[in-house]
Amino acid sequence: MFDPRSSLFTVAKRDISSLSREKTIVLAICIQLFIAGFSSFLVVGLTSLYDPSSVDSEERLELAVTGEDQEKLVGAAAETDGPQLFRYDDREDAIGAFDSGDVDAVVSVSRSSAGDGTRLRVEAVVPAEDLKTTLIVVRLRELLTALERLERTERGAQLEFTPVEVPSDDAGSSSYFGFTYTILLPLLLFLPPFISGSIVVDSITEEIERGTLELLRVSPVDLIDIVDGKALAMVLLAPVQALLWILLLRANDIAIDHVGTLLVLVTAVATITVVVGVVLGLVTGRRRQAQLLYSVLVILLFGATVLLPEHPARTVALLSADSATTTTFAHVGGFAVVALSLYAVVRRYVGRVDPESL
Repeated sequence: MFDPRSSLFTVAKRDISSLSREKTIVLAICIQLFIAGFSSFLVVGLTSLYDPSSVDSEERLELAVTGEDQEKLVGAAAETDGPQLFRYDDREDAIGAFDSGDVDAVVSVSRSSAGDGTRLRVEAVVPAEDLKTTLIVVRLRELLTALERLERTERGAQLEFTPVEVPSDDAGSSSYFGFTYTILLPLLLFLPPFISGSIVVDSITEEIERGTLELLRVSPVDLIDIVDGKALAMVLLAPVQALLWILLLRANDIAIDHVGTLLVLVTAVATITVVVGVVLGLVTGRRRQAQLLYSVLVILLFGATVLLPEHPARTVALLSADSATTTTFAHVGGFAVVALSLYAVVRRYVGRVDPESL
C-alpha cells in the first residue's frame, strides 16, 4: 500500500542531499559557521565598529570651544578623560582653525530663553567625510553626556520634587553585551530561515524548468506531497542550523537562555519564508524572477515588523538574555500561529494548482 508519508520524507531527503552540490548555500553556511565558531574573537573587533568608544585610543581629540558658556563645557571635560579644549572668543576664528586642520571639531555653547527658564544650546561642527568622524562624534557624545549630567545635578535643587538620582559614570552598559545579543545573535538566527526560503525557490523552479517535476509525478506522488517534502526539509534545516550556532556561541562562553523558545521562533520564521518561496516558485516558474521577488518581498516583510509592539531582533535579544516579558512570549506564539495558518492556506492553494500548467 502506498504511504504518502514515506514519499514526503523521500522528497525531503532528496532535497537535503542535493544541498551539498549548491556551492552558494554551502559557502553561506560555512560563513555562518565561522562567525559562530569564532564569535569571541570576532566580537571584539566587530564591537569596535558597532561602538568605537569601546576601543581605547591614546590620541586625544582637539576641540575648539566658543560661546558665552565655555566654562560649562570645560567643567564637563574635567569630569571625564575628554578631549583637549582650546578656547576661542570669536566663532569665526574657531571655524578658521577647524578648516585649517588645527583642531578636529568646533563646539559652541550658549544659553537661550525658554518659557520654563533657560536652556543650554550646544552646536558642534565635525568633518563631513573623514575616517576620524565616527570617533569624533563618539567622543563628543561622551563629553555632552557629562555636560548633561552636571546640568541635571545643578538644577536639581530648583525642582519641587526629588529627581531620579544621577547614575555614576561607571554605570554604563557593556558594548560587548549589547553587540552580542542585539546584533550577532539575531543575525545568526534569522539568516537560516532566509536561506531556507531561497533554497525552496531554487528547488521548485529548477524542477519546473528542467521538467523533472513531471518525472516525480509519474510515481504515486501528488503535487502536495512534493511541496510538503521540499518545505519540510527546508523548515527543519533552519532550526538545526540555529541550534548549532547557539551551541558554538555557548562554547565561546556566551550564555544563551530560552533555547527551546528561540528554536520555535526560528522554525516559525522559516515556515513563513518557505511559504513565500513556495508560492513564488509555483507562480513564476522561473528562478531569476522568483529569487528577485523573494528577496524584495522578504525585505519588505522584515521591514514591516517594525510596526509590531516588539521587533523580532529584540525578541531574540530578550529571550537569549533571560529578560523576556509577556509580550516577548506572545510574539513567539503569534509567529507560530501565523506560520501554521499560512502553511495551511498554501497547502490548499497547491491542491488547486494544475500540474499541467507548470
